[in-house]
Amino acid sequence: MGQPEVKEVSDATTASVQAREPVMSERLETLRKKRAAALLGGGQARIDVQHASGKLTARERLSILLDEGSFQELGALATHQNADFGMEKLRFPGDGVITGFGKVNGRRVAVFAQDFTVLGGSFSEVQSQKICRIMDLSMEAGIPLIGLNDSGGARVQEGVKSLAAYGEVFYRNVAASGVVPQISVIMGPCAGGAVYSPALTDFTIMVENTSNMFLTGPAIIKAVTGEEVTAEDLGGAWVHNARSGVSQFSADSDQAALGLVKLLLSYLPQNNTEDAPALTPYDDPGRMEEALNEIMPEQDNVPYDMLDILELVVDRGSLLQNHEQYAPNAITAFARFDGRSVGIVANQPAVLSGSLDLDSSDKISRFIRICDMFNIPLVTFVDCPGYLPGVDQEYNGVIRHGAKIIYAYAQATVPKLSVITRKAIGGSYVAMSSKQMGNDIAFAWPSAQIAVMGAEGAAKLLHSKALKEAADPVTAEREFIADYKERLFNPYHAADVGQIDEVIEPRETRLRLIRALEVLRTKVQTNVPKKHGLFPV
Repeated sequence: MGQPEVKEVSDATTASVQAREPVMSERLETLRKKRAAALLGGGQARIDVQHASGKLTARERLSILLDEGSFQELGALATHQNADFGMEKLRFPGDGVITGFGKVNGRRVAVFAQDFTVLGGSFSEVQSQKICRIMDLSMEAGIPLIGLNDSGGARVQEGVKSLAAYGEVFYRNVAASGVVPQISVIMGPCAGGAVYSPALTDFTIMVENTSNMFLTGPAIIKAVTGEEVTAEDLGGAWVHNARSGVSQFSADSDQAALGLVKLLLSYLPQNNTEDAPALTPYDDPGRMEEALNEIMPEQDNVPYDMLDILELVVDRGSLLQNHEQYAPNAITAFARFDGRSVGIVANQPAVLSGSLDLDSSDKISRFIRICDMFNIPLVTFVDCPGYLPGVDQEYNGVIRHGAKIIYAYAQATVPKLSVITRKAIGGSYVAMSSKQMGNDIAFAWPSAQIAVMGAEGAAKLLHSKALKEAADPVTAEREFIADYKERLFNPYHAADVGQIDEVIEPRETRLRLIRALEVLRTKVQTNVPKKHGLFPV
């Protein structure tokens, strides 16, 4: 009796499946067409224009950045629902931005890439929703966020909705700050409100000749002020890397910029709870560089290149300068000691004698805070005669800017080491990772000069009356200067009173730093509980 019933059910199921097959086939075909359309962005003609301008497409950029086969796209079929100003005829799958997650050298990252071939990459409500979604996932998963920016700005047809959409992104940039590394790559135009998101991230990389950033473009500036300027001169890669300091890195092509992202990530952890990845050591930790013992000029007013010292001390080939073209009187860089990531802060005696000024103070303090956010030890090389004197410096707030360095060092809880190679004079001694700023271990070379002020000025101040009464003031001044240098203008007095832990031979610097970093690897320090302090902005 049960056999016929089973046959009837089987026949009904077969008929139902056969009826659904054409429907499923049609739906699969529709999905494939939409996916194919998404892959083409704004169409082949616009892709050709993108290539003709020397730029890769968004998908080509992602294929270079991410490990092969690792990209998982989200929101590929999202489109705007705006019918105003003829927009109902201008709908493209993805709506001008590609979002998702993948891997860079095996490490998970979240990424978005604006597609200039779709409506000029104009920023829309849908773009914001997609980018915010991936930013939220980045914070939840604790993985770096990489943004490839190539957009003409807010989508005018959406009015205030596109402005509100920017606000949603900015809010998340702030929320993610200090939680996960945020890297912005400017690979085309970035104007108006769009520039604030990169400015809120940790690192900005610009492509030379094809990217620019500005709040108001050349046309608006000409209309309002009468000034004529090109987009490149107003907001090109050189402007923001060398003058404004908005960008930390520049590259000569899309490919080079994406390679720089990979290199930069290798020095950074996944998030603020982890350490940066350590490479298998490839350079002898005990390597002694005899050249360091001869590198310091005999005359203390003769400049030298601090980079020559750094290259000999860190793991070979590991130095990656940050803000290289901006405020060159200071050096900030990532490097490695025995395979482990460190942040380097150094004065550059070859430029302005290594003195601190407005821009170098901003450069140094910003870098210190980035290293502290992501658990990267700080090593400071000091050769600074003080803060740059001048009316312009005072009028523009060198006091406030200089205080940023003090605040950043004092607040940082990562291991902090210092090496005084030559001058550490006055307030610059205190600011540049002194013991009072929470420095853990301070080394000095025999050539170090640590004092309240220069020997010449000190001699005149301390012996002004004697100099006036001296039969031979010139000889007397020389004797006073020599006496001051002998008594106070050297590292041994600072070592006597505990401000320097050890005076070392220059050739020993690498070994000493590696040993100290190893000891401090498990350092635990917390600041006084509070909501936040007032950084001298």
